[in-house]
Amino acid sequence: MSQPSPTGSPEQAPPPVSGRGRDRAQYGMCAFLALAGVLVIVDAVNTTSATSSNDPIGPRPVPFLLGVLLLIAAAVYALDVRRGGRGEPEGGEDVDPTSPIDWRTVLLVALAFAVNAVLIEPLGWVISGSVLFWSTAFALGARRHLLTAAVSIALALITFYGFAIGLGVNLPAGILQGIL
Repeated sequence: MSQPSPTGSPEQAPPPVSGRGRDRAQYGMCAFLALAGVLVIVDAVNTTSATSSNDPIGPRPVPFLLGVLLLIAAAVYALDVRRGGRGEPEGGEDVDPTSPIDWRTVLLVALAFAVNAVLIEPLGWVISGSVLFWSTAFALGARRHLLTAAVSIALALITFYGFAIGLGVNLPAGILQGIL
């Protein structure tokens, strides 16, 4: 009596699909990756070469490399699809696709973003970001309000100083101008 082959072995893999049964959506994704790669390469080639003593390489190599990697990924993916490779459905999430949309949560999160957009200039990022983080956490089910408020304020301060110090981008300080 023979033993069953382990899962994932070539004996259990589905045979390559040929002709009309092939999944064309995967080829569409390959085409999208290839198009993105070509666009990134064209943009990199058209970028003016601005080198300096601080940056002898200039801005071209990274986008050019990313474009080439996108083209390679598209080619490898297309080859895999041609050989019959298929994506496996996600099995790790505990989501019921037949359950209805929780419109309350969707609307509360959308409202949180709208309030943030209105408050960011007059009150500043730290206050509007804290309100955004707190209200989004509340909409998603957080019920420890004081802890959520403390974490929200900490996140807003970390992102404020992270952008200012790390990236050199100043977020609006609003009414806290001079304090932050």
